Amino acid sequence: MSLPFLIRLKILWTLYDIEKIYYPILAVIGIPVNLVTIVILSRGRCGLSKCVTSYLVAMATADLLVVIFDLILRQIPIAYREESAFMLYIKVCNIHAVLLYAATDCSVWFTVTFSFDRFVTICCQKLKTKYCTEKTAAVVLGTVTVLSCLKNIFWYFLYRHNYVLSNSPWFCSVAFEVSRSLAWGVIEFMHYILTPFIPFLLILLFNALTVRNIIVANTARRRLRVRSSGESPSDPEMANRRKSIILLFVISGNFILLWVVFMVCSILKRLDYLWITVLLPTFVPEIGFMLELLSCCTNTFIYAVTQRKFRQELWNGMTYPLAMMVKFIR
Repeated sequence: MSLPFLIRLKILWTLYDIEKIYYPILAVIGIPVNLVTIVILSRGRCGLSKCVTSYLVAMATADLLVVIFDLILRQIPIAYREESAFMLYIKVCNIHAVLLYAATDCSVWFTVTFSFDRFVTICCQKLKTKYCTEKTAAVVLGTVTVLSCLKNIFWYFLYRHNYVLSNSPWFCSVAFEVSRSLAWGVIEFMHYILTPFIPFLLILLFNALTVRNIIVANTARRRLRVRSSGESPSDPEMANRRKSIILLFVISGNFILLWVVFMVCSILKRLDYLWITVLLPTFVPEIGFMLELLSCCTNTFIYAVTQRKFRQELWNGMTYPLAMMVKFIR
């Protein structure tokens, strides 16, 4: 049973009020935490391989760009319902759209490539030595970046140069005849199929195969140890393996949890071009935007919780100015 109109409207306006506080706070948090993550991981003192470090640094960089292009230059002005100086005097919405969607695609697909790298590491031992290297990671990340930019260039030609400040993912002005054309509908639909629908499926697939491989390998290893020793002692190798996949599963789970509402809303909205209408309360897409942008600010906290050496580097960085001050005073 659908919610009464007045209740839906009240929820929507309440979310609008929350966004005026939520988005600025998210921006204040998102920029420094991603910068700190990039610096700490780039130093290479977190006990992670260079291959893994490359993926995590790339993910943090993409998240930082999404915070700038999407959160600061789009969602905050929309939340306050007024044009910023950037939007008022420089009519470059189509350029902004290309950069925004390219950064978003990179953020999503970097997570996919990281999941695939961990899948290869755990499940494909023969391929591991050739694929899971710093050089391969650089090639993969560079390829994803180039393809993301090329994929989103068409926004430059489909959008007009001026902004339309309405709380919608389509923030640039589009001619009416273009917006109702079949070509526009196909482009929009494919855009959201490629990001984030297909990444969702791939991440779920890689993680499912990884879990299956781990369960089979651990069962076989436990039986072998029981036969050789007559008991089931603690296995350091299995413990290390569990620790090594925690990061993967937490990052993947965080991505899926925070993107699922946005993904469902985006796909359902574009089904309208196929004459399949599914009506959702207006406040549901708003929640999707809020959760999607939150995903760009959470990885640092994930690393701090799951990685002891990252946590130590973060603590050292936070206490370094105080230590230098004390040393100077003495």
